[in-house]
Amino acid sequence: MSLVNFTSFDFDQIFAMGDDTNPLMMLIWILPIFFFVFYGQRIQLYVTSGEIKKGIAKLDGFRKESRDELINYVKITLKPADDPTKKIDRFIDYFTIMPVDMDPNGIVDKVRHIVRSREDYTREHVRSISPQMNDIELTRVQTLLEIASSLQMIYKVINHMYLTAKKQNNYPLILPLQMILPFIMEQSEAMKEAIPVFKKGQPVGDGIGPMVVGKMMLENQKETVAFQTVLAKSEFDGRKLFLLKAEGPGSTVGRPADGLEKIISENKIDAIIMIDAALKMEGEDSASVAQGFGAAIGGIGTEKFQIEAIATSKNIPVFSIVVKQSVKEAITLMTKDIAYKADDVRSQIHEMIQENTVQGQSIVIIGVGNTVGVPQ
Repeated sequence: MSLVNFTSFDFDQIFAMGDDTNPLMMLIWILPIFFFVFYGQRIQLYVTSGEIKKGIAKLDGFRKESRDELINYVKITLKPADDPTKKIDRFIDYFTIMPVDMDPNGIVDKVRHIVRSREDYTREHVRSISPQMNDIELTRVQTLLEIASSLQMIYKVINHMYLTAKKQNNYPLILPLQMILPFIMEQSEAMKEAIPVFKKGQPVGDGIGPMVVGKMMLENQKETVAFQTVLAKSEFDGRKLFLLKAEGPGSTVGRPADGLEKIISENKIDAIIMIDAALKMEGEDSASVAQGFGAAIGGIGTEKFQIEAIATSKNIPVFSIVVKQSVKEAITLMTKDIAYKADDVRSQIHEMIQENTVQGQSIVIIGVGNTVGVPQ
């Protein structure tokens, strides 16, 4: 085996620095190397900054558009006595400080308390814009406010990261921003496109769970079982069904965990089935249906924790059925492909009941998701 002799390189040959070499050609080769050694990172920073600035300009447009849409909707639809602009601008800048989690014991109760307090506070102050506002309009304005507030926060955070990197000429700091920006833009564009849907009160992709359970509730008596949450009782193949969903057609997800807790406090339940939308992976078909185990519910985790705790304490199995979709499909107008899956999901619920329970048992079926435009 022969070793490479690093001492035998002829640098004159490599850089063409022989006697017959043109000094001008030598400079043309060597100067760019030195230039990129000392200024390459800065050049890359300028190139990357241009792309990020375009994204930030788009985000700025999204937040302004969502704010204007909300103000116009309130002025035209609700016709408040006073100009609501100042109040809405103040609401958009509201923030939530999560509780300290150094000691995780009891953290879920603390988070639930803060989030529900924020919801109650926002609801009452939105109602103060127009006291004659009905509950359905109130939920729509609340949702539009959440969208405008989220877009405002996204713009501020991304702009802060960009300006900090630029101020310090810090290329490594701007790299993570470049990597996450496509995902941020995808979600922000989806939120912007969701605004007209919520204004018109049309169903969104996330509402497939409430849609399935809402259809099963038709022609059955409904009762309010928890805040913005309704219950209907039905029967199937000798089993008793407790059908639970957010109260439509307002824009709300209700409080299914509180509803489940009340049902179980008064009845012996043998199984829980949850129907929800789920984000599809790249390569998966939209509107494909999958079955699984565990509590199918998103959000910040407090509802999921409560449902899991109830099921565990009573030793009740939890089954789930999800309809796959993209982020954009989940919060924009429900597509035909997703809507047409409602009957298929209902058939799968019946099969799941027959395979996992026996006659005489009771099952809770929960439709999870935003029920805007979905009655019961």
